Amino acid sequence: MIQFASFVISSPDVMQCPQSTIPEYAFIGRSNVGKSSLINMLTHNPKLAKTSQKPGKTLLINHFIINAGTDQHWHLVDLPGYGFAQAGKKQRAKLKTMIERYCLLREALVSLFVLIDCRHEPQQIDLEFMEWLGEQAIPFAIVFTKADKLTKSKLTMNVNSYKEKLQEVWEELPPIFVTSAEKGLGEQELISYIEGINRDIANQS
Repeated sequence: MIQFASFVISSPDVMQCPQSTIPEYAFIGRSNVGKSSLINMLTHNPKLAKTSQKPGKTLLINHFIINAGTDQHWHLVDLPGYGFAQAGKKQRAKLKTMIERYCLLREALVSLFVLIDCRHEPQQIDLEFMEWLGEQAIPFAIVFTKADKLTKSKLTMNVNSYKEKLQEVWEELPPIFVTSAEKGLGEQELISYIEGINRDIANQS
């Protein structure tokens, strides 16, 4: 469980991120996908990650330390959103480079959580990003957000639609989680998944 979480640093590039050997889990998604709300729900701290009605607010790599001072400590990373249409071409290119450099060069990165708004049809930008992660052999899981906004049947239909689309390309699907920051849905599953990986890493060391 997450007992406490605190902000560490915001970095404009992976080379300025904290020097660390502890496991690191990064959250990313299109702008306005509910990333900050999900992070705040997982950490039980409504003010940890800054939420905004205005998309495209996260422009840096934000590190948070989870359970500092215990043998269960790890880094949670809030990455900038991708595909923010209202950002200028230059800024979009800069953020794309920042994200790609982090994913490719960050040795402490254990897994990326790609957030998807469950209310929408599969978006090409999400599919292309996940395809790129697969090509680069970067481990990731899919996290559907805002599940409380749909009926149970519509939610199931949308998630299954997404799975079918992914199975056109992927032989094996990555881990998939369904969450709601409003209702606390998916919290236990996500944290258990992270803790399981952390245990495996500790056993291997």
